[in-house]
Formats: sequence, structure tokens, C-alpha cells
Amino acid sequence: MCNLEHQGYARGSCITKSGSRMIPACEATSLNQETVYRLVKSAHLSRPEHYFSVYQSGCSFTCLNCHSHEFTQVATGHWLSPSEVLDLARSYELQVTYSEKKERVTSYHGADMCKGCGRCVTDVRPRSCPGVVDPTQVILTPQGWGPARNIIGFTGGDLTCCPEFYAKCTRLIKKQTDLYVLIETNGFGLTPKNLDILKKAGVDSFRLNMKAFKDTIHKMLTGVSNKFILELPWEIKHMGFVLEVSTLYIPSWVEIDQIEHIAQLLVEVDPRIPFTLLASFPSYKMTERSPTYDEMVCAYEVVRNTGLKNVRMGNLSAVSEPAR
Repeated sequence: MCNLEHQGYARGSCITKSGSRMIPACEATSLNQETVYRLVKSAHLSRPEHYFSVYQSGCSFTCLNCHSHEFTQVATGHWLSPSEVLDLARSYELQVTYSEKKERVTSYHGADMCKGCGRCVTDVRPRSCPGVVDPTQVILTPQGWGPARNIIGFTGGDLTCCPEFYAKCTRLIKKQTDLYVLIETNGFGLTPKNLDILKKAGVDSFRLNMKAFKDTIHKMLTGVSNKFILELPWEIKHMGFVLEVSTLYIPSWVEIDQIEHIAQLLVEVDPRIPFTLLASFPSYKMTERSPTYDEMVCAYEVVRNTGLKNVRMGNLSAVSEPAR
């Protein structure tokens, strides 16, 4: 039985292609035998987050604009056990060049601390540099320049509806390394019971991707309702996790009115919650244009006016030119 249904919640929109079959993501990309295994596409130091990311296959959503559909909607990758994830974490810890405080265990603070240009190493530090890290802490990796922060993040697909893998990985990582653990999530699997499991395991932080404010739009975008998800910021903060939130500006779908409502919801929980407004771009089944730079700036100003104190824009390289 679906773990969410067993807890009295609705099943996710999680049908995943596995060979010639279409089956639930938990069956296609998760194994629970003597130990629990997860299908992982890749794992490496990611930019601009500047932390080690584990990219998982399979997801509880079928987003129309999924940027990772080639492995979240299709079972792809190699099987990893928690002990094998620990091996990756211990190897990565040897590369760490910058130690964060727990309240900064976010993607937001990674992008805010280093722009990834590498000029402090190769040339002269530009005036726009945040000046947080020393050039000796900046290293070159396949995705570019930046520090290696003491964080391991689970990203890509999301199966927090089945928290056992995350919990077992976290317990091992916290016992045998000094790394923080972050989970990027759509929030759909974070029931009170599952949050309690992850809290007891030692998970430090969540990056909550809030897809839309209007339930009808959320259902069309992801396949499921967001009624429960809108309650999560309070629940996550109340339980003592670090929380950051991101939302995509999608023209004709998620525009300023919905983005403002999400920001207002966060202000009521804690105006210091880091919030990233991302520019969408055509992907998977969605062909809508990206927002223009002016639209992004206008939405940014609206969000700031709600009272949120830590707001940034992302994906600006994807913004479209205004129509002439």
C-alpha cells in the first residue's frame, strides 16, 4: 500500500517509466530488502549551491515543466545503499574548503556567498564579489568555480513519502562525518509522521520548492493538490529545521499574484526565511516563454514589500526578451 495512503493522505502523481512498464516511483526507484536502496542518477559537487548533491531518480510529482524529467520521470541510474552514500559523503568531506553554520545550510546562502566566476583565483577579485570566501577556498570542478561547503544535499527526484532511505543515510552521515544534511523537496511527502522520522534521524534543512499558490494551478502543473504543502513552512520551522523556499515565475501560470501570496504566507511564519524567485524556462511538456527581466524585477519588489528580508532572484540567464 502507498505509504501516504496508509497515513491517510492522497497518493502522489508518481507514475514512472521503468523499462516498458509505468509503475509508482517507489516501486521503480526504491528497494527495501535487507537494507533500503535508492536509484541515483549522479552525485557530485554542484554549483551554484556549492555543496555535494545526490541526484535521485523517480518523483512523487509529474511536473509539466520538470527540468530533470529524463531521470525523475524515467527510472535511470545506479542503486545506492545508505552505506554507499556514506562512502560518498566521507570522500567529499576531504574536499570541503568552507564550513558553514547550521542556519546557513541552504542553497540560498551558497549562491549568495560566491558568484562562481573564479576571478579571485585566475585574475583579480571583481567589485561585485561578496568577499565571503578566500581564494584558497575556491576550487574548480566540472560545474565551475566555488567553495566546497560542509553540506550534502538530496535533490533531483523526491521520494520523501518513503523517508527510510533519507533517515538511514542521515544517521550514518551524522555519526561518521561533520557534514550537514539538506533535502530539496516538493513537500508532498512531508507528513507529520515522516517529518518526525527525519527529525529524529538528524536532517538539518529543507529546500521547499513551492510550485504554485492556487490549488487548481498546482494540480495542473504537478498532478496533485497543494493544500497540505501550504501548511508546511510553519510545520517545518516549528520542528526546528532550517527552511528555505523557492518558486518559479512561469508566465500565464505562476505570476506575481501567486508569488505574492506565497511570500505573505512565509512572512507570517518567519520573515527571515530565505526565498529564491527563479525564472522558468521551456522544459519537458511546457513551452511557455520565460519571464522577462522586468517581470522578474517587478515580482522581486512585490516579494520584498511583503516583509521578507532575504530574497534573491535566480536563473536570470533564462529570462526572455520583451516582445517588441
